[in-house]
Amino acid sequence: MSSRLVASMPDAPKRSSASSRIRSRVGFPAMFETLQENLYQMVEKPARTCSVIAESLAGRRIAITGSTGFVGTALVERLLRSVPGCELFLIVRGGRRGAPSRVRREILNNDAFDRLRSELKDTAEDFEAMCARRVHAIDGDISVDGLGLSESGRAQLASCHIIIHSAAAVAFDSPLDSAVEVNLLGPVRLAALLNEMHSESAAKPHLVAVSTCYVAGNRRGHAPELLVSEGPFDIGLDWRAEVDSARRLRGDVEAASRTPQALERFRANARRELGAAGAPALAAKTEQLRDKWVENELVRAGRARAASVGWPDAYAFTKALAEQAVFETKGDLPVNVVRPSIIESALAEPRPGWIRGFRMAEPVIISYARGLLREFPGVPEGTIDVIPVDIVVAAIIAVAAKGPEAPFITQVASGSTNPLRYSQLVDNVRDWFTAHPVHDAEGQPIVVPDWNFPGRGRVQKQLDRAQTLVMRGERLLQSLPLRGTQATWSARLEERRIEIQRALEYVELYGLYTECEAIYSVDNLLRIWNELDARDQDTFCFDPRAVSWDHYVQNIHLPSVVEHARVKMTPGKTKTDRSARLRANVLSPNRQVAAFDLENTLIASNVVESYSWLATRHLNGPERMRYVIRTLREAPTLLGMDRKDRGDFLRYFYRRYEDAPVEQIERDAMEMMTHIIVAKSFPAAIRRVREHRALGHRTVLITGALSFNVESLRPLFDEIVAAEMSIRPDGTYSGQLTKVPPTGETRAQVLGEYCDANGYSLDECVAYADSTSDLPLLEAVGHPVAVNPETRLAAIARKRGWLVEEWDKAAGAPKKLLPLAPMLNERQR
Repeated sequence: MSSRLVASMPDAPKRSSASSRIRSRVGFPAMFETLQENLYQMVEKPARTCSVIAESLAGRRIAITGSTGFVGTALVERLLRSVPGCELFLIVRGGRRGAPSRVRREILNNDAFDRLRSELKDTAEDFEAMCARRVHAIDGDISVDGLGLSESGRAQLASCHIIIHSAAAVAFDSPLDSAVEVNLLGPVRLAALLNEMHSESAAKPHLVAVSTCYVAGNRRGHAPELLVSEGPFDIGLDWRAEVDSARRLRGDVEAASRTPQALERFRANARRELGAAGAPALAAKTEQLRDKWVENELVRAGRARAASVGWPDAYAFTKALAEQAVFETKGDLPVNVVRPSIIESALAEPRPGWIRGFRMAEPVIISYARGLLREFPGVPEGTIDVIPVDIVVAAIIAVAAKGPEAPFITQVASGSTNPLRYSQLVDNVRDWFTAHPVHDAEGQPIVVPDWNFPGRGRVQKQLDRAQTLVMRGERLLQSLPLRGTQATWSARLEERRIEIQRALEYVELYGLYTECEAIYSVDNLLRIWNELDARDQDTFCFDPRAVSWDHYVQNIHLPSVVEHARVKMTPGKTKTDRSARLRANVLSPNRQVAAFDLENTLIASNVVESYSWLATRHLNGPERMRYVIRTLREAPTLLGMDRKDRGDFLRYFYRRYEDAPVEQIERDAMEMMTHIIVAKSFPAAIRRVREHRALGHRTVLITGALSFNVESLRPLFDEIVAAEMSIRPDGTYSGQLTKVPPTGETRAQVLGEYCDANGYSLDECVAYADSTSDLPLLEAVGHPVAVNPETRLAAIARKRGWLVEEWDKAAGAPKKLLPLAPMLNERQR
């Protein structure tokens, strides 16, 4: 609010003093006191119904960056509802959908606007019409010089009177170079562009930049509303040198990730995770691991650089540098900075508890409620400086309305005037989740732990030890040939490892904030607050003293957190479990094709077992014994080859069919149908094939088994794709395949070609398989199903939310280690 406007208003009479003067002077009876009250209302009320802030911003064009974020969305909503005379220009990256579409989908469709939408429902101008008139999208990117604006975008921005810059890389674990480009250089680029566009103009737009209180760094005690360079803790950093260093670092880390040693390590880790998934899948995973390593190294670099110069992380570090950079480069552009502390859910506006996405505290709170965080560091008597988002938004609007006359820096924090002690917050959270416990998958209440507030280093060591033990167990289980229920042990261990990693990240990211003992001054904030009249104070409340922390935490914030986290808060199992929903989706009439693997998906057998049956069909007793010993001795080698590359294994193994008579093999294969395929099939799998056929779905069998071994299954399938072996002129098999066996990525290609030829969509296909070698097939379809999965696939399926089926053999099925054909007598052989 402009101080000029405040000064121009007639002083409102002090109601209590005026009433007392009249009573003491005249001694009016009670009936005249009522008349006096009516006269007072007639004179004073008109002055109160006019919001000076709203008047100051009426007719103004306001550009906003970061409007898709938490603060930005709340800011847009508040301006549209409480400042009806302004127009908004929202600068967002257009992306694939374009800026107008993103504004509609990601901002205006948010539930923050439900209140305003309801208020305008039966008026002459509904919400959509009002937005069409007052909200404009500009395609722009603050990480690019000139913001990447088109000519029309530049013209729209040039027409704006106020620019509120709230865009930021708010993640505390951003890579250093990303944080520099967005947090540091973003506002510098914006200020430079505004100066360029208004170089010939005497009246320049007003820039309000949103920063953070944590630019004060890891200091203790009083943190004033000053630039860091103006305080006693300035160490003279050159922000330009930091930019150059961060940009060089990206190139250095990228180069390090491409050394032969690093690439070999990424490839080995990819193979350890995916097994024999095929070259394309392994290549994609290797590159994914390389990219992740680069990002992690840049995150570590950001933390290390920030810690070395006294900041908790790259976010606070780059925000501090940004303030200095803007101050040095702004020229005569009017700039004000608003520094909030930790922003959490709304106190009242647009509704109590409104929040967009999870902030800093929510992941920690939910992990605590689930019993995953047994300890967390912090100073119990210290202050956790939290501020509701609507208080922050109101303060930003007040600074924008006051204009350049506002203090250069205004902090919006609670610690100095209305402190929330860390122990008070923890007590409130524990009491609330004791009364309203989260329930586990079995519907049992989870008992929350008592925190003893150990040091951050101690908690990190405990989590590091737990993570090491889990990783050792995970590697052991992955080395064993486990399937189905047993394989889920490995998947559960992986989930536990991820939980520990997440807890460790929380301690590393947020531990410094819970141990922070800085107290942020809000003198400038309260000075602006005290200048407001009662109407503006009621409409735009940004007084931190208005928050009752016990009420806010227990009755507003925590109910909102559990609602957004969608955690189970009621006892008992859910009526419809997730597997049942996925299974119903798989068996929807809308599906078109169901593709099945053979081994360990339809039958509990493999190519070694079928070969053993055929190979021993015409052997005598001693020959059988020698065959069994030789095969068992070779088993580890065969298993290793199969895990490394399924296609290479099949080529190697099928050479054993060389010189086998075709007629004899085909005859024996039909007999084998009864002994192996029928006896070792999964009845539930056969029923599933028939269910798909009954629904009108096409059924396809894609297997690396030889075609003569699966011919007897043809009545179940519309199409069978199997390995084919060439036949010599003398009627014997050559031991060589006629084409690439349908394994790995070839299976996905086969199914894709089948769908293309018949007019089907892969998105409407179902695929059933058991191994990571089938991963390309499972990833290609819209509805993957892992059947009796091996350990690696069990972990992947669990992580991605795929349907997992555990199908058993029929009761009484043979359990021989190596199935042999019934022995023929000498004459039959």
